[in-house]
Amino acid sequence: TKEMHKLKDIELYYSPIPLNGDNLILAEKDELNHILRVMRHKEGDEIYITDGRGHIYRTTIISLSVENLTASILEEYEYEDKKKNLIFCIPRLRSAERFETALEKCTELGITNFVVFESERTIPKGSKKNRWEKILASAMKQSLRSFLPKLEMSKLNELASADGNKVIFVQEAGKEFNKDVVTRNEKTYFIFGPEGDFTDEEKKLFQNSEFFNLGENRLRSETAIIKCASIL
Repeated sequence: TKEMHKLKDIELYYSPIPLNGDNLILAEKDELNHILRVMRHKEGDEIYITDGRGHIYRTTIISLSVENLTASILEEYEYEDKKKNLIFCIPRLRSAERFETALEKCTELGITNFVVFESERTIPKGSKKNRWEKILASAMKQSLRSFLPKLEMSKLNELASADGNKVIFVQEAGKEFNKDVVTRNEKTYFIFGPEGDFTDEEKKLFQNSEFFNLGENRLRSETAIIKCASIL
């Protein structure tokens, strides 16, 4: 907490490249453009970089060009992924904007694992994985997180057979969700119903799992997803 208070006003950049001794290399074009053209950094300036794997580094720029940046590490902050066993399984939504808002806000709230699934009633189908990963990276930096969320694609029947606990969200469930039902050291899949809900056959896939609602009011899918992340 003290560390995050110290870092609360920083501009955070992301580089997935492994350390080179005591130096960091940053070659992401969007990041370099922001550093050069927007923030107008130069050699000798201090900047903060995360590797997306639990570290934030305070660095000083050694060299800088449109191709890459090399920075010397001055200080390292290391964090624990406290939600590493919590996997948010979310359906494609009709509105791309609302779907992407759910990804963004859940990342800001600390969720680090996502599975995007298709079911009979999900509209549209298909993947925009590259775009979604950019949204996750941006949300990570915005909220000063140090873990870049993992994102995978799946089918609903694959989720049903995955190893781990399952928490299924449907409006008509008799129990309201609270964080006490989750054991954080056990892998848990949080599976949110698509617009139009699961079919009866799909619900049978999870007959040995617990079904919950997120309150007595009917929520839009993206609101339910964000509310669950907020509760956790």
